[in-house]
Amino acid sequence: MKRLTVLLFFLATTAHAETVDVKYRGQVDLKPFTCQSITKSSFVNRICYDAKNQYMIILLKDTYYHYCEIPKSTVDALLSADSHGRYYNANIKGSGKDGPYDCRTHRVPSY
Repeated sequence: MKRLTVLLFFLATTAHAETVDVKYRGQVDLKPFTCQSITKSSFVNRICYDAKNQYMIILLKDTYYHYCEIPKSTVDALLSADSHGRYYNANIKGSGKDGPYDCRTHRVPSY
């Protein structure tokens, strides 16, 4: 029992929430997100999604970006796409500076 207590104490003291620096937003705690690393793309490296708030954070090369009011079906399609980069460019990024899920024109969740 003593070993279990020591182990639980060790795990509790070493566990910490992961935060990432999102361009145009700042630090975001990933605790409410489900994240998936992407290994078969040279452009899209990680996708984190908070289904409750329809909020996606995506790591493109070495920079995190965020997208607001993005449906789960769109994120699922991105995750299952043959080319994550092509799907992102065609369906999420949009044309010009304003994409279909631009956080400047859609609700940004507060955490």
